[in-house]
Amino acid sequence: MSQSEKTVLKPAAFQEKITATENATIVDVRTTEEFAGGHLENATNIDWTSDGFDAKISKLDKSNPYFVYCLSGGRSAAAAEHMRELGFKEVYEMDGGMMKWRSDGLPEVMGTATPKNGMTTRDYQELINDDKIVLVDFYAEWCGPCKKMKPSLEEISKEMQATVKIVRIDVDQNPELAKELEIDALPTILIYKNKEISWRNVGYAEKVTLVEHLK
Repeated sequence: MSQSEKTVLKPAAFQEKITATENATIVDVRTTEEFAGGHLENATNIDWTSDGFDAKISKLDKSNPYFVYCLSGGRSAAAAEHMRELGFKEVYEMDGGMMKWRSDGLPEVMGTATPKNGMTTRDYQELINDDKIVLVDFYAEWCGPCKKMKPSLEEISKEMQATVKIVRIDVDQNPELAKELEIDALPTILIYKNKEISWRNVGYAEKVTLVEHLK
């Protein structure tokens, strides 16, 4: 069994492992705003993107087991690998992050922030109710592949504006919609033709691939 198979756990297995582990420390590496919108019980928030991550993480006991998660798994993977490099002996990551946790219906503690519901299903249906082909890009500002794909989408929007409508939806601002549509990884592209999904893609896609499915 590889190291990743031992330490990267699906949400349910992640939860079970926490329950079965003595001195388990749960680390939420999202932003404070994300954390305030809902988090795992007993989690400590240490933002991976903040300048103070190393200073805060260095205060922790490296001999304890740590359970790290973020929204979709990208930041937690980077944070967990960094912690191992710093000498932490036992670090587990949640595969798919809070997006998969929520889609699996697992419990979370709601924080002090006003929950962001964002766009409703009705709003979404109105967006895709168009005579044009509609490409919906579910993304997040912190998502590397999302940033990489953005220029291609902007070019397509200009080059194919007569026949194609591009819609970008930030999952951080629209968590309920993402849950309803089972968006549990980023980026996710949905292409609608005649108001029906003709193509669904998870992960980065080259411009040529996107154009091919938009024809």
